[in-house]
Amino acid sequence: MGHTTDFSWVAYTQLLDSALPIGGFSHSFGLETLVQDGRIERPDQLKDYMEAMLFHSWAPVDALAVKAVYCFAPAERWEELWLVDRTQHVQRASAETREGVAKMGRRLLQLARAMYPQLDWEPLVGAIRDGRCIGTHPLVHGWISLQLGVPLPAAAEGYLYTCVTTGINSGLRLMSLGQTDGQRLLAALLPSIREAWLRFAHLDPLEDGFSSTPQAEIAMMRHEGLYSRLFMS
Repeated sequence: MGHTTDFSWVAYTQLLDSALPIGGFSHSFGLETLVQDGRIERPDQLKDYMEAMLFHSWAPVDALAVKAVYCFAPAERWEELWLVDRTQHVQRASAETREGVAKMGRRLLQLARAMYPQLDWEPLVGAIRDGRCIGTHPLVHGWISLQLGVPLPAAAEGYLYTCVTTGINSGLRLMSLGQTDGQRLLAALLPSIREAWLRFAHLDPLEDGFSSTPQAEIAMMRHEGLYSRLFMS
């Protein structure tokens, strides 16, 4: 399988819109716990958190699922691709996070099939139906990006961009953070998005992915026990 359309920045930009209805607004992925604990209260602390997630989780784990699509799908090495997806899924310690990433991926797939019925959705749809693939958000993002003709670096950085915007939007609802503050923070993080991908772009998606964010993982696991919650994770 290869790309089936000429690359269009406009089409790809639609996938990066924070208003894309795939459920990202419902998930803070542990940020809500850290805010309630008083660990993150200011924009600079939120920036530090985002950079830690970029360099220690999102780039060396999630972005490698995007890369896996580009490595394995053109050669139809489907079982290796599904293995990357399943392995990353079970390595997420929090049940809420596992469920959230899977739901966002399946919602994105459903939406993209409606948006681009001309694209090739097999064998991904069949693998999800049969339980051989989870269909997590990064893998589905990679699948759509490849078929839209998006170059791998842009697809990986684009996925990381969606992670950052989801975090900032959560911060806007959880903290004393204005819209201008949020956009300023996003602009400040753009160089880190590119740097994070370049640092880990050489890794083998099947063998080398890793995460080293224990405090964030604990916050994700503790989230379901919070007394009051705005988010599902």
